[in-house]
Amino acid sequence: MEVKIGSSWKKKLKGQFEREYFKELTEFVRNEYQTGVVYPAPKNIFRAFDLCPFDKVKVVILGQDPYHGDRQANGLSFAVDEREKVPPSLQNIFKEIASDLGSPVLHTSGDLTRWAEQGVLLLNATLTVRAHSAGSHQGRGWELFTDAVVKELSDGREHIVFMLWGNYAKAKGARVDHVRHLVLESTHPSPFSATSGFFGSGPFSKANEFLVAHGETPIHWL
Repeated sequence: MEVKIGSSWKKKLKGQFEREYFKELTEFVRNEYQTGVVYPAPKNIFRAFDLCPFDKVKVVILGQDPYHGDRQANGLSFAVDEREKVPPSLQNIFKEIASDLGSPVLHTSGDLTRWAEQGVLLLNATLTVRAHSAGSHQGRGWELFTDAVVKELSDGREHIVFMLWGNYAKAKGARVDHVRHLVLESTHPSPFSATSGFFGSGPFSKANEFLVAHGETPIHWL
């Protein structure tokens, strides 16, 4: 199967594209795009991988589904395009960055391309969703694919920071090797849970300290 994804990832994930589940997933997703409104745009399904090659990944931030509202999902977890309203969870992420790093966030739009290009893999567990129908593409195979992504990174790289926010992300990252990598867990930045452990968790300074300690350039989160 011909899958349009960054070349470094294509090499690492080649075996997944040849598995039966992925063929069935591809057929399902293709039909969904043909018969209804699905997010993100097809060209952005693998955008997180295109912006952040396998060998350049420094940090992984795991989300669950793409946003299902109009004009929101752009292929990067938690992110929206520059002109779109910043969603509540991302607003809380920005608040924690400012508090953690002791400086206001200079880039206040929801476009997180700047993070991805520095080596932050903004990965959703499910890469597509039907418009206005949260979770509508769960259980179709995307989770198997993104589990394989996490395993490839855990087994094939060293000194990556995995940010696991909320129970879903924690379960998704359960197979990450805690010896080879730094795993930072907290509650989700959603308004429903941010005050129960996300605020004050300091993941951004911890990530940068870990990266510097292992000879990597820190992420410019601001």
